[in-house]
Amino acid sequence: MQIHVVENYEKMSELAANYFAEVISEKPNCVIGLATGSTPVGMYSLLGKKCTEEGLDFSEVRSVNLDEYYPISPENEQSYRYFMNKNLFDKTNIDKANTNVPDGTAKDVDAFCREYEAKIDAMGGIDIQILGIGRNGHIGFNEPDSYLVPFTHLTALTESTIEANSRFFESEADVPKHALTMGIQSVFKARRIVILASGADKAEAVRDMLKGNISTACPASLLCLHPDVIFICDKDAYSLV
Repeated sequence: MQIHVVENYEKMSELAANYFAEVISEKPNCVIGLATGSTPVGMYSLLGKKCTEEGLDFSEVRSVNLDEYYPISPENEQSYRYFMNKNLFDKTNIDKANTNVPDGTAKDVDAFCREYEAKIDAMGGIDIQILGIGRNGHIGFNEPDSYLVPFTHLTALTESTIEANSRFFESEADVPKHALTMGIQSVFKARRIVILASGADKAEAVRDMLKGNISTACPASLLCLHPDVIFICDKDAYSLV
């Protein structure tokens, strides 16, 4: 794992955006794996600027998102489809037909999860995947547990994750209690993984990822087993390592 400790969130976002821009430039029809939450917003903003101001071409890029609340409609302002449109897709020339976000309205969840996994395989896997890390060490919605489901699946959200995400909703009661998420083995299909962490509230999770045992109690720690991971964080997030 390559580790980059930078001064602040802005520097973290800039370095991450550069890694993605390099892949897009070298392979115009690449597959990029995307995440939501506050952590990658700065990176997405910079990628939008690179498209509109520097000519970075997203026209052939394909994307796969990690997760989506369930149930939720794509028109809901708290859905991850809405988030991706607002923060990245609408800021670039990407073809939305080439963007894939789990379907929060799927009727047959098991069938959808199999199809989503097959779609990733059919695209040849993910060239570069962005991840954040939850305060409890989760990646995607792969929450700490005694075991983890390897592929795309429906999962119940932990109370800590519901509480952390409640700031985006009118109340905690409005936060969906389940989500569709790629599994750890789905994530490991990515040829390169870039994981970001910012702020002192992520310091314990970063410490457990880097200095603890490799364990499903901290799903992010499993990334130490992947052959090409780049970890970028600010000084506050790295303060306990």
